[in-house]
Amino acid sequence: MTRPARVLVVGDVITDVVAVLSGPLAAGSDTGAEISLGGGGQAANTAAWVAAQRVDVTLVGAVGDDDAGRDRVAELDRAGVDCAIERVEGVPTGTVIVLAADDERTMVSQRGANLRLSAAHVERALAAAPDAGHLHLSAYTLLDAESRGAGLRALAAARERGLTISVDAASAAPLRRVGAAAFLSWVRDIDLLLVNADEATVLAGGLEPAAQGRVLSATARRVVVKGGAAGAVWVDRTTPVCVAPARRVAVVDVTGAGDAFAAGLLTAWLAGATPAAALSRATDLGALAVSTAGARPQA
Repeated sequence: MTRPARVLVVGDVITDVVAVLSGPLAAGSDTGAEISLGGGGQAANTAAWVAAQRVDVTLVGAVGDDDAGRDRVAELDRAGVDCAIERVEGVPTGTVIVLAADDERTMVSQRGANLRLSAAHVERALAAAPDAGHLHLSAYTLLDAESRGAGLRALAAARERGLTISVDAASAAPLRRVGAAAFLSWVRDIDLLLVNADEATVLAGGLEPAAQGRVLSATARRVVVKGGAAGAVWVDRTTPVCVAPARRVAVVDVTGAGDAFAAGLLTAWLAGATPAAALSRATDLGALAVSTAGARPQA
Protein backbone atom coordinates (compact mmCIF):
# COMPACT_ATOMS: atom_id res chain seq x y z
CA MET A 1 0.00 0.00 0.00
CA THR A 2 1.07 3.59 -0.62
CA ARG A 3 1.19 6.52 1.78
CA PRO A 4 -1.94 8.64 1.20
CA ALA A 5 -1.64 12.25 0.09
CA ARG A 6 -2.77 14.96 2.47
CA VAL A 7 -6.40 14.73 3.57
CA LEU A 8 -8.45 17.91 3.93
CA VAL A 9 -11.27 17.60 6.47
CA VAL A 10 -13.94 20.30 6.43
CA GLY A 11 -16.49 20.81 9.19
CA ASP A 12 -17.21 21.46 12.83
CA VAL A 13 -14.85 22.19 15.72
CA ILE A 14 -16.68 21.75 19.03
CA THR A 15 -16.20 21.70 22.78
CA ASP A 16 -17.68 18.43 24.05
CA VAL A 17 -19.09 18.26 27.56
CA VAL A 18 -19.46 14.49 27.97
CA ALA A 19 -21.49 12.98 30.79
CA VAL A 20 -21.20 9.19 31.01
CA LEU A 21 -24.33 8.41 33.00
CA SER A 22 -24.30 5.92 35.89
CA GLY A 23 -27.80 4.75 34.98
CA PRO A 24 -30.98 5.84 33.18
CA LEU A 25 -31.51 9.59 33.03
CA ALA A 26 -33.86 10.69 35.82
CA ALA A 27 -35.85 13.45 34.12
CA GLY A 28 -36.51 16.39 36.44
CA SER A 29 -34.10 15.03 39.07
CA ASP A 30 -30.44 14.01 39.52
CA THR A 31 -28.42 11.32 37.72
CA GLY A 32 -24.85 10.50 38.66
CA ALA A 33 -22.23 10.73 35.90
CA GLU A 34 -18.55 10.97 35.09
CA ILE A 35 -18.18 14.34 33.35
CA SER A 36 -15.33 15.48 31.13
CA LEU A 37 -14.68 18.46 28.90
CA GLY A 38 -12.58 18.41 25.74
CA GLY A 39 -12.39 18.68 22.00
CA GLY A 40 -15.13 17.38 19.76
CA GLY A 41 -16.91 18.01 16.49
CA GLN A 42 -17.25 15.41 13.77
CA ALA A 43 -14.68 16.94 11.43
CA ALA A 44 -12.18 17.77 14.18
CA ASN A 45 -12.46 14.27 15.65
CA THR A 46 -11.96 12.64 12.27
CA ALA A 47 -8.93 14.84 11.57
CA ALA A 48 -7.40 13.89 14.92
CA TRP A 49 -7.88 10.18 14.22
CA VAL A 50 -6.42 10.60 10.71
CA ALA A 51 -3.35 12.30 12.20
CA ALA A 52 -3.00 9.42 14.66
CA GLN A 53 -2.60 7.12 11.62
CA ARG A 54 0.43 9.24 10.60
CA VAL A 55 -1.31 10.68 7.55
CA ASP A 56 -0.94 14.40 6.78
CA VAL A 57 -4.24 16.14 7.48
CA THR A 58 -5.56 19.70 7.44
CA LEU A 59 -8.74 20.68 9.28
CA VAL A 60 -10.77 23.51 7.75
CA GLY A 61 -13.28 24.97 10.18
CA ALA A 62 -14.29 27.93 12.36
CA VAL A 63 -14.12 28.81 16.04
CA GLY A 64 -15.00 31.85 18.08
CA ASP A 65 -12.35 34.37 19.11
CA ASP A 66 -12.55 33.04 22.65
CA ASP A 67 -10.65 30.85 25.10
CA ALA A 68 -12.57 27.76 24.06
CA GLY A 69 -11.62 28.28 20.42
CA ARG A 70 -7.96 28.76 21.31
CA ASP A 71 -8.04 25.61 23.45
CA ARG A 72 -9.62 23.54 20.70
CA VAL A 73 -7.05 24.64 18.12
CA ALA A 74 -4.18 24.02 20.56
CA GLU A 75 -5.43 20.46 21.18
CA LEU A 76 -5.53 19.76 17.47
CA ASP A 77 -2.07 21.22 16.95
CA ARG A 78 -0.71 18.90 19.65
CA ALA A 79 -2.45 15.96 17.93
CA GLY A 80 -0.56 16.68 14.71
CA VAL A 81 -3.44 18.27 12.79
CA ASP A 82 -2.63 21.25 10.55
CA CYS A 83 -5.33 23.80 11.34
CA ALA A 84 -6.80 26.17 8.75
CA ILE A 85 -9.24 27.72 11.19
CA GLU A 86 -11.36 30.83 10.66
CA ARG A 87 -11.76 32.88 13.86
CA VAL A 88 -15.13 34.59 14.14
CA GLU A 89 -15.50 37.56 16.48
CA GLY A 90 -18.61 37.96 18.60
CA VAL A 91 -19.73 34.34 18.24
CA PRO A 92 -18.86 31.53 20.68
CA THR A 93 -17.02 28.38 19.72
CA GLY A 94 -19.53 25.56 19.26
CA THR A 95 -20.46 23.38 22.22
CA VAL A 96 -22.19 20.02 22.51
CA ILE A 97 -23.48 18.41 25.69
CA VAL A 98 -23.24 14.63 25.27
CA LEU A 99 -25.26 12.30 27.51
CA ALA A 100 -23.80 8.80 27.13
CA ALA A 101 -25.36 5.64 28.55
CA ASP A 102 -24.56 2.08 27.46
CA ASP A 103 -24.26 2.17 23.65
CA GLU A 104 -26.46 5.24 23.17
CA ARG A 105 -25.73 8.95 23.23
CA THR A 106 -27.94 12.02 23.20
CA MET A 107 -26.52 15.36 22.10
CA VAL A 108 -27.61 18.92 22.82
CA SER A 109 -25.84 21.22 20.37
CA GLN A 110 -24.91 24.86 19.92
CA ARG A 111 -22.98 25.04 16.64
CA GLY A 112 -21.84 28.59 17.34
CA ALA A 113 -19.01 29.76 15.08
CA ASN A 114 -19.31 26.63 12.93
CA LEU A 115 -22.35 28.25 11.34
CA ARG A 116 -20.14 31.13 10.19
CA LEU A 117 -17.62 29.05 8.24
CA SER A 118 -17.35 30.93 4.95
CA ALA A 119 -17.00 29.69 1.40
CA ALA A 120 -14.14 32.15 0.91
CA HIS A 121 -12.20 30.65 3.83
CA VAL A 122 -12.75 27.14 2.47
CA GLU A 123 -11.54 28.25 -0.96
CA ARG A 124 -8.38 29.79 0.52
CA ALA A 125 -7.66 26.70 2.61
CA LEU A 126 -7.92 24.38 -0.39
CA ALA A 127 -5.74 26.67 -2.49
CA ALA A 128 -3.12 26.67 0.28
CA ALA A 129 -2.85 22.85 0.28
CA PRO A 130 -1.53 21.86 -3.16
CA ASP A 131 -0.37 18.49 -1.78
CA ALA A 132 -3.93 17.47 -0.86
CA GLY A 133 -5.33 14.41 -2.55
CA HIS A 134 -8.63 13.92 -0.77
CA LEU A 135 -11.46 15.99 0.74
CA HIS A 136 -13.55 14.62 3.59
CA LEU A 137 -16.63 16.71 4.37
CA SER A 138 -18.74 16.46 7.51
CA ALA A 139 -22.32 16.91 6.32
CA TYR A 140 -23.20 19.06 9.33
CA THR A 141 -21.76 21.87 7.19
CA LEU A 142 -24.29 21.10 4.44
CA LEU A 143 -27.26 20.44 6.68
CA ASP A 144 -27.54 23.93 8.16
CA ALA A 145 -28.46 26.74 5.76
CA GLU A 146 -26.02 29.17 7.40
CA SER A 147 -22.95 27.04 6.65
CA ARG A 148 -24.21 25.29 3.50
CA GLY A 149 -22.40 27.64 1.14
CA ALA A 150 -19.07 26.61 2.67
CA GLY A 151 -19.89 22.93 2.29
CA LEU A 152 -21.00 23.28 -1.31
CA ARG A 153 -17.89 25.32 -2.11
CA ALA A 154 -15.69 22.64 -0.57
CA LEU A 155 -17.25 20.00 -2.81
CA ALA A 156 -17.01 22.17 -5.92
CA ALA A 157 -13.41 23.21 -5.27
CA ALA A 158 -12.37 19.61 -4.62
CA ARG A 159 -13.92 18.53 -7.92
CA GLU A 160 -12.17 21.37 -9.74
CA ARG A 161 -8.82 20.28 -8.28
CA GLY A 162 -9.33 16.59 -9.04
CA LEU A 163 -9.42 15.45 -5.41
CA THR A 164 -11.24 12.32 -4.37
CA ILE A 165 -14.17 13.14 -2.09
CA SER A 166 -15.91 11.50 0.86
CA VAL A 167 -18.87 12.76 2.88
CA ASP A 168 -20.08 11.62 6.29
CA ALA A 169 -23.86 12.03 6.39
CA ALA A 170 -23.56 13.32 9.98
CA SER A 171 -26.97 12.97 11.65
CA ALA A 172 -30.42 11.60 10.88
CA ALA A 173 -32.56 14.43 12.30
CA PRO A 174 -31.09 17.28 10.23
CA LEU A 175 -30.99 14.99 7.18
CA ARG A 176 -34.71 14.46 7.64
CA ARG A 177 -35.27 18.21 7.85
CA VAL A 178 -33.45 19.03 4.59
CA GLY A 179 -34.84 15.97 2.82
CA ALA A 180 -33.15 13.05 1.11
CA ALA A 181 -33.56 14.45 -2.41
CA ALA A 182 -31.78 17.71 -1.62
CA PHE A 183 -28.93 16.04 0.25
CA LEU A 184 -28.34 13.43 -2.43
CA SER A 185 -28.27 16.13 -5.11
CA TRP A 186 -25.47 17.91 -3.19
CA VAL A 187 -23.29 14.78 -2.93
CA ARG A 188 -23.95 13.28 -6.34
CA ASP A 189 -20.99 11.35 -7.81
CA ILE A 190 -18.73 11.68 -4.78
CA ASP A 191 -16.30 8.81 -4.30
CA LEU A 192 -17.46 7.61 -0.87
CA LEU A 193 -20.55 8.21 1.29
CA LEU A 194 -20.60 7.11 4.93
CA VAL A 195 -23.95 6.64 6.66
CA ASN A 196 -25.04 5.01 9.90
CA ALA A 197 -28.18 2.90 10.12
CA ASP A 198 -30.51 5.81 10.96
CA GLU A 199 -29.07 8.03 8.23
CA ALA A 200 -29.32 5.21 5.71
CA THR A 201 -33.00 4.80 6.55
CA VAL A 202 -33.64 8.52 6.00
CA LEU A 203 -31.85 8.45 2.65
CA ALA A 204 -32.77 5.00 1.30
CA GLY A 205 -35.77 3.76 3.27
CA GLY A 206 -36.22 0.90 5.70
CA LEU A 207 -34.30 -1.77 3.81
CA GLU A 208 -31.55 -4.06 5.05
CA PRO A 209 -28.08 -2.44 4.98
CA ALA A 210 -26.77 -3.97 1.76
CA ALA A 211 -29.95 -2.96 -0.07
CA GLN A 212 -29.68 0.56 1.35
CA GLY A 213 -26.11 0.70 0.11
CA ARG A 214 -27.17 -0.40 -3.37
CA VAL A 215 -29.82 2.33 -3.49
CA LEU A 216 -27.31 4.98 -2.39
CA SER A 217 -24.65 3.75 -4.81
CA ALA A 218 -26.74 5.31 -7.56
CA THR A 219 -25.57 8.63 -6.05
CA ALA A 220 -22.12 7.88 -4.60
CA ARG A 221 -19.59 5.57 -6.23
CA ARG A 222 -19.01 3.77 -2.93
CA VAL A 223 -21.23 3.58 0.15
CA VAL A 224 -20.44 2.32 3.63
CA VAL A 225 -23.37 1.65 5.97
CA LYS A 226 -22.26 1.62 9.62
CA GLY A 227 -24.34 -0.61 11.85
CA GLY A 228 -22.55 -0.18 15.18
CA ALA A 229 -22.56 -3.51 16.98
CA ALA A 230 -24.09 -5.07 13.84
CA GLY A 231 -20.93 -4.34 11.83
CA ALA A 232 -20.59 -2.48 8.55
CA VAL A 233 -21.33 -3.00 4.86
CA TRP A 234 -19.37 -1.71 1.85
CA VAL A 235 -21.25 -1.36 -1.45
CA ASP A 236 -19.87 0.04 -4.67
CA ARG A 237 -20.67 -0.02 -8.35
CA THR A 238 -17.99 -2.48 -9.45
CA THR A 239 -17.31 -5.07 -6.73
CA PRO A 240 -19.37 -7.49 -4.62
CA VAL A 241 -20.86 -6.33 -1.33
CA CYS A 242 -18.36 -6.61 1.54
CA VAL A 243 -19.56 -7.15 5.12
CA ALA A 244 -17.44 -6.71 8.26
CA PRO A 245 -18.46 -7.68 11.80
CA ALA A 246 -17.98 -5.26 14.67
CA ARG A 247 -15.24 -5.88 17.24
CA ARG A 248 -16.56 -7.08 20.60
CA VAL A 249 -15.30 -4.72 23.31
CA ALA A 250 -16.63 -3.28 26.55
CA VAL A 251 -18.40 -0.03 25.68
CA VAL A 252 -17.41 3.00 27.77
CA ASP A 253 -18.50 5.91 25.53
CA VAL A 254 -19.65 5.81 21.91
CA THR A 255 -18.88 9.52 21.35
CA GLY A 256 -16.58 9.86 18.34
CA ALA A 257 -16.73 6.17 17.39
CA GLY A 258 -18.10 6.94 13.94
CA ASP A 259 -15.39 9.56 13.43
CA ALA A 260 -12.66 7.05 14.37
CA PHE A 261 -14.30 4.52 12.03
CA ALA A 262 -14.25 7.09 9.20
CA ALA A 263 -10.57 7.87 9.78
CA GLY A 264 -9.60 4.21 9.72
CA LEU A 265 -11.64 3.58 6.60
CA LEU A 266 -10.28 6.61 4.75
CA THR A 267 -6.62 6.15 5.58
CA ALA A 268 -6.72 2.48 4.61
CA TRP A 269 -8.73 3.00 1.42
CA LEU A 270 -6.62 5.96 0.29
CA ALA A 271 -3.50 3.81 0.82
CA GLY A 272 -4.91 1.25 -1.62
CA ALA A 273 -6.52 -1.25 0.76
CA THR A 274 -9.28 -3.56 -0.41
CA PRO A 275 -12.79 -2.91 0.89
CA ALA A 276 -12.40 -5.80 3.36
CA ALA A 277 -9.09 -4.45 4.68
CA ALA A 278 -10.43 -0.88 4.88
CA LEU A 279 -13.49 -2.04 6.83
CA SER A 280 -11.28 -4.08 9.14
CA ARG A 281 -9.14 -1.05 9.94
CA ALA A 282 -12.26 1.08 10.41
CA THR A 283 -13.82 -1.36 12.88
CA ASP A 284 -10.52 -1.60 14.78
CA LEU A 285 -10.48 2.17 15.36
CA GLY A 286 -14.21 2.29 16.10
CA ALA A 287 -13.72 -0.37 18.78
CA LEU A 288 -10.78 1.54 20.25
CA ALA A 289 -12.91 4.70 20.41
CA VAL A 290 -15.85 3.12 22.23
CA SER A 291 -13.59 1.50 24.80
CA THR A 292 -12.43 4.90 26.15
CA ALA A 293 -14.20 8.10 27.21
CA GLY A 294 -14.06 11.08 24.86
CA ALA A 295 -14.07 11.52 21.12
CA ARG A 296 -10.35 11.73 20.31
CA PRO A 297 -7.37 9.32 20.32
CA GLN A 298 -5.76 8.97 23.71
CA ALA A 299 -2.44 10.82 24.01
